[in-house]
Amino acid sequence: MISKNMKILVEKSAGISALFSEGKRMREVLGEENVFDFGIGNPNVNAPLSVNKTAIELLETMDSLALHSYTDGTGIPSVRQAIAESVNRRFQEEYTGENIVMTAGAAGGLNVILKVLLDQGDEVLTFAPYFSEYDVYVANAGGRLIAIEPNVPSFLPDAKKLEEAITPKTKAIIINNPNNPTGVVYDVQTLGKIAGVLKAKEKELGTSIYLISDEPYRELVFDGATVPYIPKLYGNTIVAYSFSKSLSLPGDRIGYLTIPSTVQDFQEVVFGAGVANRILGFVNAPVLQQLVVAKCCDEKSDIAFYDKNREILYSALSQYGFECAKPQGAFYLFVKSMEEDEFAFVNKAKEFGILMTPGSGFGCKGYVRIAYCVARDTIERALPSFEKLAKAYQK
Repeated sequence: MISKNMKILVEKSAGISALFSEGKRMREVLGEENVFDFGIGNPNVNAPLSVNKTAIELLETMDSLALHSYTDGTGIPSVRQAIAESVNRRFQEEYTGENIVMTAGAAGGLNVILKVLLDQGDEVLTFAPYFSEYDVYVANAGGRLIAIEPNVPSFLPDAKKLEEAITPKTKAIIINNPNNPTGVVYDVQTLGKIAGVLKAKEKELGTSIYLISDEPYRELVFDGATVPYIPKLYGNTIVAYSFSKSLSLPGDRIGYLTIPSTVQDFQEVVFGAGVANRILGFVNAPVLQQLVVAKCCDEKSDIAFYDKNREILYSALSQYGFECAKPQGAFYLFVKSMEEDEFAFVNKAKEFGILMTPGSGFGCKGYVRIAYCVARDTIERALPSFEKLAKAYQK
């Protein structure tokens, strides 16, 4: 019999697993061509050609033992340095490889840093709506996730609510920018207010409060939006980054933590991250992928493809009567349910072959998430079904 704790974690993760099985079931019942699956945020554009070419070159030229051996828990030193130099070029910083810890994606990075920072019962705050797996990550490290209620309809974090939520048990704040599920980009004014609250609370409580910025969608921004680099605003910030979206490598599980030297107990945090990589079972980030991203870290996948999908779907849904703030980043629309119970709305959508994700899983009732990282043809063929769904509520 599995542990009581794992039963809780399974229940918290059930929503993601259910999306996979439900999509399969619907395809069996309705036929592949009649199902429009917008449930999972799985990138669907090809990685840049240089990624495959680099991997092939490494496989053909490197010593096999070196290529497939363990590395230090924090990553290959030359890779860490290459990533640091890339970050320096983009954000005018002065990092060295000591500020970088290679991880198995941003998810791996979040689990690593939470394992480093949290004692049993520590509180971690986040702003709803938020990526649903945060619940599991924090619980797995012995902490307690507390979600600050959503600021509808802008979905920008409310610094005043953050101030009210911080207690002496608060150890960290997680923000996700650009945000999954809303696609909202937190601007510098909003983040500046958050930084101000955290600085004041650290002084008031005499504790360290770490800001963990989860940024796998950093490169996926549109309409001229920019994602502020938060360590410039708040020194006690740790950034979790992934190449899953920027290079379309979700299955390769490669990313990194940026730990600025301004972080409280910097050396201990970096050393702890290397230990956490080992004891969580990652041991080290995949070696081949470390070497690949070291050479390809400044490249990008086809962001214009997602932008076009966004424009087509947002324009059509707005025309049909759906309510949604136009996203500036990531590849999601966060749409208001056409009835109070968004689960009933999601089930109604299934009648038209549309699979969406209920907003309650992201800590925000009354909304649904639509992932538009799908084939263009899927969006175009789905539009009549979206129109029928809207008309079903307009009688």
